[in-house]
Amino acid sequence: MHDDKPTTPARHTGAPLRRDQKGSLVRQTGKLLWMQCFVRSVETGSFSATARELGIGQPNVSRHIGSLESHLGLRLLQRTTRKLSLTIEAERYYIEARRALDTIDEAESVARDEDEPRGLLRVSCSMVVGLLHVQPLIAPLLAKYPHLEVELHLSDEYVDLVAERFDLAVRVGTLKSSGLVARQVGVSERAVFASTEYLERHGEPATPQDLMQHECLLNTRLPTGSLWPFAGGEINVRGRYRLNNNEAVVNAVRQGLGIGLAPAWIFEEDLRAGRVKALLPQHPLPAGEVHLVYPERRLIAKRTRIFMDAIDSAFAGKAAVQPGYLDSLRNAGLSPAGQKRGT
Repeated sequence: MHDDKPTTPARHTGAPLRRDQKGSLVRQTGKLLWMQCFVRSVETGSFSATARELGIGQPNVSRHIGSLESHLGLRLLQRTTRKLSLTIEAERYYIEARRALDTIDEAESVARDEDEPRGLLRVSCSMVVGLLHVQPLIAPLLAKYPHLEVELHLSDEYVDLVAERFDLAVRVGTLKSSGLVARQVGVSERAVFASTEYLERHGEPATPQDLMQHECLLNTRLPTGSLWPFAGGEINVRGRYRLNNNEAVVNAVRQGLGIGLAPAWIFEEDLRAGRVKALLPQHPLPAGEVHLVYPERRLIAKRTRIFMDAIDSAFAGKAAVQPGYLDSLRNAGLSPAGQKRGT
């Protein structure tokens, strides 16, 4: 005679069982594997890469994700021959699944007393910040932590960290209102700059109003547009050359094409070498703040904390992203043009 009584968690000695939407009992350990396959397929963009990583074969990855979809009663991935894309429902599920796996990883690391970060860390920042300040930190971290993976996304476009599944970002300037946590790591002083070549040909402005007679480089991404916000009042500058990011402005200044408004840290080497001069020292521009921002979570993965600490330490050691940078150059015996006084 068969026992028709359903199996209950109290009688089961293995992993806990839960009923899915169809009433079937599913082992939690099986669900964990389905979740891992789904999350890593999203992050790698490939079933085959996920299969290699988990060592289970590509058909099994597809089968496990299919089982997860059946269990949830949702289509999670749109599959084409070229890429995997998330459905709207999957976006929300991915965030929570990633958080759950991070929590498990952290719990295991604590239990084993491990200090080594593991897994994929996705970081977003602007092009210039990334190239000058963030990318140099990555090679030492990868060398120190062999199980750490880093994806660095460089873009001057605004990135929604939650929707696009980033762990953190480095942002300069005024932060948009959001549910993100922000930690200030530096200050971005701004000024107007010109190459010594340009100043030799066109002369140096003595006041912000003198900029009206100069060729100014217009950064179309500045929220103030052609209005440069000096402490004594805004000046509506003009120029024939328009650009859409700081790196392009820097190159144009170096080429002697005009006067540009930019963060001082971008010109750190040029200022010290005397190739570029910071103008109008008696007419400051408002400084911006440099922040680490990340989604609010109850538990931050160790890889994220390690990376944030590395950035915090690196920025604290960089005078160019701390208050009083331009004044420090002058006090050290350098004029804003980088030349020693009295020489």
